[in-house]
Amino acid sequence: MAPAAPAQSVPQQAGTDCGAIQKTLIERKNLVAKANAASNSKKKMTPQEACSLFGQLQANGTTGIKWITANKEWCSIPDSFSEGFKADHSKVAAIRTKVCGIAAQASKMEAQAKTQAQNGGGGGLLGGPGLSGAFRMPQGAL
Repeated sequence: MAPAAPAQSVPQQAGTDCGAIQKTLIERKNLVAKANAASNSKKKMTPQEACSLFGQLQANGTTGIKWITANKEWCSIPDSFSEGFKADHSKVAAIRTKVCGIAAQASKMEAQAKTQAQNGGGGGLLGGPGLSGAFRMPQGAL
């Protein structure tokens, strides 16, 4: 009868499937693989795409931390795993903050460029009106 006592003291976890975290971990693995593939690819992610990806990764980490915290004792999750997961989540949050800040800045700059283009100003390389008209190439031997 001794094994039943711990289940009675923690009744909400008695039906917990300790393998349920696997779905979250697999999803996290796929998101990290996507980020790694993008960093090694010739075609780089836009700041907005990176912000979205790290947002998904942060949401995944939040879900994982909640599950680990709630089921740590019941599922005998080692402290090292829990602490490592939390440290990784903190790194992801810091990276997401930076990437999303860059994405916001890029969006702001694109909006400014679009506004300037619509107003007809700032079309040149150095902010001037730019070149207009035809430019004739010299004839003859160079």
